[in-house]
Amino acid sequence: MAVKNAMTAENLRAAYGGESMAHMRYLVWGEAAGKEGFPKIAKLFRAVSYSEWVHARNHFTVLDGEIGDHPVTAGGVFGLKSTADNLTGGFMGEEFEIDQMYPVYLKVAEFQEEKGAARTFKWALEAEKIHAELFHRGHEAARSGKDVDYDSFFICTVCGHTAPEKAPDFCPVCGAKKEAYKEF
Repeated sequence: MAVKNAMTAENLRAAYGGESMAHMRYLVWGEAAGKEGFPKIAKLFRAVSYSEWVHARNHFTVLDGEIGDHPVTAGGVFGLKSTADNLTGGFMGEEFEIDQMYPVYLKVAEFQEEKGAARTFKWALEAEKIHAELFHRGHEAARSGKDVDYDSFFICTVCGHTAPEKAPDFCPVCGAKKEAYKEF
């Protein structure tokens, strides 16, 4: 069902733009982390990049039936620095989404009774909380010249939930089965 309210539609487009940029930014930063000698942080960036792609896909899909050009304004951290600095950019971006962007978008969607948009905003918000924590841990490790302790990351292909080391039997965010997780 298509989105009926212009404000929610605009928020979906903005979230789609932001998640799309994060997806690409984390791929670039992951490649740099690998070259800098942080293979596990590189894997973290690739995993979170995929989660951001899931969020972008979900936002895009909720806009079902919308055809046409729209300017998309989305904030984004730019630049390629050290892995520790890139992780700072990562957690700053995630914290913006946690503290400001998604709570507002979610409240608007709920107020406008846009259930699909509210669902995808809530799913993204829950994943971003985990991303921020993982980026903080990665930052602390990289600042000390170390890699993160995690060997693998699992991303729910339905909602983007991120789990280090092991996929849960059921996604705590959307309820998808363990088989829906993609391993990095």
